[in-house]
Amino acid sequence: MEDGVEPVTDRPWRRSDAFAYARHRIARAVRPPVVVTPIGTDVRIRRDVEVPMRDGTLLRANLYLPMTGVAVPSILCAHPYGKDALPRRAGRRYRINPQFRILRQTAAVHISDETSWEAPDPAWWVPRGYAVVNLDVRGAGRSDGVGSLMSDAEAEDVYDAIEWIAAQGWCDGGVAMLGVSYLAISQYKAAALRPPHLRAIVPWEGFTDAYRDFFYPGGVREIGFSRLWTTLVRRSARMSPDLGREASGRPDDDAWWRSLAPDLGRIETPMLVCGSFSDHNLHSRGSFRAFVLAGSTHRHLFTHRAGKWAAFYGDEAKATQLAFLDTHLRGVASALPRVRLEVRERGDLIHAVRAEEHWPPATRPLLLHLSDGGRLSTSPAPGRFVSVAGRRRAARFSWVFQGDAEVTGEARLRLWVSAAVAGPVSIFVGLSKWSGGRFVPFEGSYGFGRDLVTTGLRRLDVRTTPTEVEIDFAPSATFFRAGDELRMHVAGRQLSPRNPLTGAFPALYRSGGRAAFALHSDPTRPQVLHLPVVERG
Repeated sequence: MEDGVEPVTDRPWRRSDAFAYARHRIARAVRPPVVVTPIGTDVRIRRDVEVPMRDGTLLRANLYLPMTGVAVPSILCAHPYGKDALPRRAGRRYRINPQFRILRQTAAVHISDETSWEAPDPAWWVPRGYAVVNLDVRGAGRSDGVGSLMSDAEAEDVYDAIEWIAAQGWCDGGVAMLGVSYLAISQYKAAALRPPHLRAIVPWEGFTDAYRDFFYPGGVREIGFSRLWTTLVRRSARMSPDLGREASGRPDDDAWWRSLAPDLGRIETPMLVCGSFSDHNLHSRGSFRAFVLAGSTHRHLFTHRAGKWAAFYGDEAKATQLAFLDTHLRGVASALPRVRLEVRERGDLIHAVRAEEHWPPATRPLLLHLSDGGRLSTSPAPGRFVSVAGRRRAARFSWVFQGDAEVTGEARLRLWVSAAVAGPVSIFVGLSKWSGGRFVPFEGSYGFGRDLVTTGLRRLDVRTTPTEVEIDFAPSATFFRAGDELRMHVAGRQLSPRNPLTGAFPALYRSGGRAAFALHSDPTRPQVLHLPVVERG
């Protein structure tokens, strides 16, 4: 090493307590905390109702209506997962969607037997004065035709469904959309078309850019969940083009990928966006982007770092959704904060929940320079040093907080990188919290319970001479006490274990070549971590 300084490295994917976590994950898979109850007799159900599209194609929906027959506002969810894929009674128990077992559940989830995957529960919404419409998109479930996921054509179908619902006698003319993941994604493009009767949307954790958020974040190919998801969709629905095949053949962010992204600035519909700090591998970046870039003047952001499904079906989330929809569909005003900000101290401990006017909130940048000896320093490194990272070991740098601090926002890292042989390199970076010398876990994507504070990744072509690169971290909100350590890792592979029992399964990112790369610091090439720290009054 230059100047005789040995780099500090370790293997962050090997953490303590892995066996205990694996046992917990197995237990949750065998007996997930999902409680299913029969829907009440106060809900009238109509199945396979035909919804005509502008080209004559018939989509089909299940309707959940109040028994009173009074016209009420309606909630639409549209997705390719099958409206009839519902919990089914088997003896004294219910057979639930297998996703509840594969993806670890963090807390009890209470749903009725008419709740399809990631959809609003009609047993909860109908008694509160709403109709629920669960729609199979074109080519999925019982709907006719061949669909095209995330496309303009699909958005036009959703537009037509909204206007059809508004014209029905059981609807009072007001329509909203609500749902998680794809049921959130399907809302953006439809809202950008501005259907006259769409009064509000609630995209609860949904990405807004298929290339940047899902298939190629930072230009790095995701080959785990994306392949699993596209395979399952291909087997259960008629879709063209095949997203999995397109992803394999389109490594660059071209016009086709751009065609899938919604024009967020055209969304004028009031919106309640859920931005999760626990979904960095999928929805976090896109959800926050939707809140920041949407054209709507009436928009709210609900943040959390709990499990996705426990949060969505939890009491606070449903109360917030109800207050928001009552405001915009029933004229019952509620004072919701512009931003509900949740700050965690660790995965199972909320430090604070407060209202903010903006995302990100006001912060001051704490500039931490990468220095020799594995240190992060407020002063630039004197002289020169080189640290090596790769697939087998990660470069490590640490900072110990001298006082309590809240790190909230989107951190950014600037590096100078070279490789022995010029070519493409995938760089993975992560920030983790350590307290008393022990790793502090947080909730992550797909039910991964030992996530870092935040992560970032970037694929680039490096030269044998240092190349500058900036990497953005996903949004986060974390409280550190005096004496806690912030640890940053830089590696050539993803920083979580790949074991399905101890790691972030099914997330998997394609690494670069096996060769290591070098990080360079000198007075003309500073390597700096920009850390957003909330000012404390």
